[in-house]
Amino acid sequence: MKYWITKVVILAFLLYNLLQNTNYARAAQLANPDVQQLTAVSIEEKLAIADNNLGESRKEDFWQFRELFKGTNKLEGLFTLYSRENSGEIYLEIQPEQLNKNYLVTVTLESGIGEAGIYSGLPLADYLFYFCRVNNNLHFVVRNVKFRTESSEAEQRSLARSFSDSVLYSLEIASIDPRSKNILINLDDLLMQDFPGLTPLLKYSLRADYRLERSKSYFGDVKSFPENVEIDAIYGFSSPEGADLVTLPDSRSLTLKVHYSFSQLQEHNGYIPRLADDRVGYFITAFQDFSNNHSQEPFVRYINRWHLEASDPNTPLSPPKQQIVFWIENAVPLQYREAISEGVLMWNKAFAKAGFENAIAVQQMPDDADWQPGDVRYNTIRWFNSLDAGFAKGPVRINPLTGEILDADIIIDANMVRSVQQEYRALMEESNLCQEAGGSSRSVSQTRQEKYIKQVYSPTPLPNSSESCYSQHTSEQAAMGALALSLLQNTQPSSEAMQEYVHQYLRYLIAHEVGHTLGLRHNFHGSTMLTPEELNNTEITHTKGLVGSVMDYLPVNIAPQGVQQGEYFPSVIGPYDEWAIEYGYKNSPHAVGEMIHPEAEKSFLQQIALASPQPELSYATDEDIWDINPLANVWDMSSDVLVYSQWQMDNARVMWQRLDEHYLPRGESYSNLRVLFNRVLKYYFRNANLLSQYIGGESFRRVHANDDSSWAFVPVPLLRQRQALAKLQEYVFAEDAFSFSPQLLNQLAPSRWQHWGSFAPNNRLDYPIHESILSYQRAILRSLFDGERLNRLRDLELKTLVGQALSIPELFDTLQQGIWTEVLASGKPQAISSIRRSLQQEHLNILLEMVLHQYDVPEDGRTLAWYELRQLQNAINTQVKQFGEKLDTYTLAHLEFSSDRITKALNAQLFSQ
Repeated sequence: MKYWITKVVILAFLLYNLLQNTNYARAAQLANPDVQQLTAVSIEEKLAIADNNLGESRKEDFWQFRELFKGTNKLEGLFTLYSRENSGEIYLEIQPEQLNKNYLVTVTLESGIGEAGIYSGLPLADYLFYFCRVNNNLHFVVRNVKFRTESSEAEQRSLARSFSDSVLYSLEIASIDPRSKNILINLDDLLMQDFPGLTPLLKYSLRADYRLERSKSYFGDVKSFPENVEIDAIYGFSSPEGADLVTLPDSRSLTLKVHYSFSQLQEHNGYIPRLADDRVGYFITAFQDFSNNHSQEPFVRYINRWHLEASDPNTPLSPPKQQIVFWIENAVPLQYREAISEGVLMWNKAFAKAGFENAIAVQQMPDDADWQPGDVRYNTIRWFNSLDAGFAKGPVRINPLTGEILDADIIIDANMVRSVQQEYRALMEESNLCQEAGGSSRSVSQTRQEKYIKQVYSPTPLPNSSESCYSQHTSEQAAMGALALSLLQNTQPSSEAMQEYVHQYLRYLIAHEVGHTLGLRHNFHGSTMLTPEELNNTEITHTKGLVGSVMDYLPVNIAPQGVQQGEYFPSVIGPYDEWAIEYGYKNSPHAVGEMIHPEAEKSFLQQIALASPQPELSYATDEDIWDINPLANVWDMSSDVLVYSQWQMDNARVMWQRLDEHYLPRGESYSNLRVLFNRVLKYYFRNANLLSQYIGGESFRRVHANDDSSWAFVPVPLLRQRQALAKLQEYVFAEDAFSFSPQLLNQLAPSRWQHWGSFAPNNRLDYPIHESILSYQRAILRSLFDGERLNRLRDLELKTLVGQALSIPELFDTLQQGIWTEVLASGKPQAISSIRRSLQQEHLNILLEMVLHQYDVPEDGRTLAWYELRQLQNAINTQVKQFGEKLDTYTLAHLEFSSDRITKALNAQLFSQ
């Protein structure tokens, strides 16, 4: 009996130990960091096992574990999230099959400060990334897509060793589910640091050291959907000394809201990448392909475009399976929504020619929408306010492996429209929208003013033009049109006329930005389709278009005096736009019903691209407009810019006259007159600068061999260059080019408002007329003597028939004869006006700098400068000797001083040798 009792006790003991060992093994598995992710379903089971089966030392750890997740809310979707309201903590769950898989994250600045480049709606970053587990950490890795191969596994291994991915973050694994192997991480470790790179952005933009403060930062709305996760993060930044800002109540602290969109990358959705062609302007996705070592071109280039598939590919016109839908944000003012909608839908005309009916649609974001514009599922047109921005932007998010556009968000600063309306009311203050040369204000410093003057004459568009598009210059162009409505017609326009003008402007602006979101680059050749005489013929512009492409930077189309005004801005897209959409979106016959390689479409695409030599399909983008092609420019119009620019400068002269005739209504501040005067002055010189592009100019076409009989480069004919020089002399350098009444000049008062956002100038109160005119004359004159232009003129003598090129000697002599007419072409004593004396001294400065090696020019330019100085000095000495006693003191002193400067410079140049 005792034997059996003993045996039963032993068996019971063994069974107890077996059960205990099983539970310890289970507990050890729970604590093992080699297992992955945690679900809400398994939490209770884990805690129960820990409570019932672990020893006291292990129980304490799991009690803390249970407290950590107590009261969490579970959000299931692409990634499962666990959030706890009282602490704000969020945990992200990654399944084993989600490791090493491609995902996209887009980062958008949802709230800004309205100043200095920190604006609501700005895109901050896009990443193609994957999660990779390394020991007890989870790595956030940005994938390198610049180098690829389709060759053998050996070559793929070689490629992987040759080029690195970027591990941005290593995150501690919070816990792992022993059954599902799911990994759990604290989202604070990823997003509650400076993930979007705001610290360097603030330092660059605000010129102050701002630091992220964790105690002031927290998560906002968090949503998880089957294909995306949407997260708001609010970041608090502090700087002990603050920055020079006026939009903040206290610049030592600011708060920024950032929206994150995590989405799954669809890599096998039937999309066929399309090969790029340099004759058609698309943004591209490029990579170096190591698959074919025999190719002359190491890069593969795909255009960026949407995935459009015809519902019925067997018909010439079919609705798409899925439309491209743009949502107008509920923050857009009601009165602008119709114009915005029309601007978007203008592109359906192009898609119809490419075989798609109603490819694009517009919807209105509801006032009570439960989603945000930064949500990757929605393409939005957003509206924001700022103190100093004045720009529009059309960034897109793409699949960096294929070029497929996945999302687009257009942002528009309200200043783009507000400046036009303020011009209409003549109530604009002297702010960042308009500053005369030599002036100063809080918003535009002297340095920025000098930079601005260079921008006025540089055809180069804004930096990052793939996204940053229209800016202050666009607002000024549009404001000039609003001003022309009253000044040129000599009557105040009706409110209906102004509403129609704003409608045309905003519609075109949106059409341009939508073009970017469809993949199209700028086309600065697009404004040259019509002759000057056709620009205001609405029978042509309503059907064919005002321009060949709305992707140009277009000035307002102001009719010359005596011509009935037509469209101010395009109402339809142009022939180039239709052709470009055909290239990018027309379905290839090879693509029907089967997945093909991009190379299979090459012959199909070549046939479309062969049309490029047609003049109305001319294309020139940002890198093509460096002072060489007079027809590839910004803010120009028509196929004959010489005529167009002359018309606009004549319009400006009429506007000055009307300003002199008491344009301002009774009781209006004279500071508004100063703003209007400045605007017209800038408009005048911007058009004058267009003339200078003809000197040493060459048209450049992106033609391929056998496209047609034309060359890639065609020099501007000698006659056209001479005509441009004559017009510059007449409108910029001549004695009578500028004539303003004392009454007008004495009414150009500055603004005297002194408070945040409006700072009265602390320099001269009166208008600096000499400095203003000379600053513009100087910019044009120095551009004509630019070393690169002189090198081009010298090269053109070898590229044209003998006697058919404008030579450097002719350029030097023509300018000198025109600028020093009072000395070189006068046989009698002649007073030289103050404006002309300033211009002549500037011309003399340039020649002296060339001779003294202070101006970078080819050697021929330097010797010709020496020659011209000798000729000028002889003429000056003769003038002084013959008529010295009859000259006024200003003129005599000016001439003698100029002669003395030449003598000293030539002697210095001689001694230096």
